[in-house]
Amino acid sequence: MSLPFDGAINAFFENEAPDAVRKAIEDGGKKDVLSDSYPYDTAMDRDVYEEEIEALQLELVRFQNDVKETGKRVVVVFEGRDAAGKGGTIKRLRENLNPRVARTVALSKPSDREAGEWYFQRYIDHLPTAGEIVLFDRSWYNRGVVEHVFEFCTPEQRERFFRQLPDFEKMLVDEGIVLKKIWLNVGRAEQLRRFLKREKDPLKQWKLSWIDVEGLKRWDAYSSAISETFERSHTDHAPWTIVRSDDKKRARLAAIRAVLHDLDYNGKGNISAPDAKICGGPDIWNA
Repeated sequence: MSLPFDGAINAFFENEAPDAVRKAIEDGGKKDVLSDSYPYDTAMDRDVYEEEIEALQLELVRFQNDVKETGKRVVVVFEGRDAAGKGGTIKRLRENLNPRVARTVALSKPSDREAGEWYFQRYIDHLPTAGEIVLFDRSWYNRGVVEHVFEFCTPEQRERFFRQLPDFEKMLVDEGIVLKKIWLNVGRAEQLRRFLKREKDPLKQWKLSWIDVEGLKRWDAYSSAISETFERSHTDHAPWTIVRSDDKKRARLAAIRAVLHDLDYNGKGNISAPDAKICGGPDIWNA
């Protein structure tokens, strides 16, 4: 079986990955969490997870009904390192929701026309109308991290982005839009383990891109860009919620709770706060 990018991910694992990362993957069992700093040693029990996710998805339906009836406008931004679990979390969040009410926006590379527009313009086109929930699978924060790491934007363009960003998000909130920003963060060994699994799985190889392959070599550059992004975009009106996603099941539960916990809506049940061991502000992102 041929591997995408000529097996570049396995080659990175064999020849370039730090020794500690390679050893963690080689020694780790299927259910073991690879990060020494993660507060749990093994993945969450599936039966416990299924019970909790079912209850939260029922709450999401109640929230959706309230959004539709009251005309709320909701934006949830999902960001994070590659393979951190953004797509899987979004899938569980909206799989029981009405696609006419809750939709996902995952924009591709800008067209020539979009590249010539004001940077925020193409994202504005996808903001919700009354009674709608929009989930951004990556967002305007591409400029703060990915575009910067790969030099797809100039330093001047990035600096302009950061100058305009607080006012842009403040306008959304002032307009009455509910804005939630979720950052899923995965450790280096777990990220590489997930990439290796994707590389070998014909059903998931489509998820891999050149950016993923090249990004493995730019871990430190990503870390620097992420740190600066949090410093410049974690505000009172639009704070970040960081979810450590080395265990996908715990991360999905924490992310959904982070969206729902402090919101008021008709029929709301008793929703516990996200697990503080893996969910919090920017101070936990690089633990």
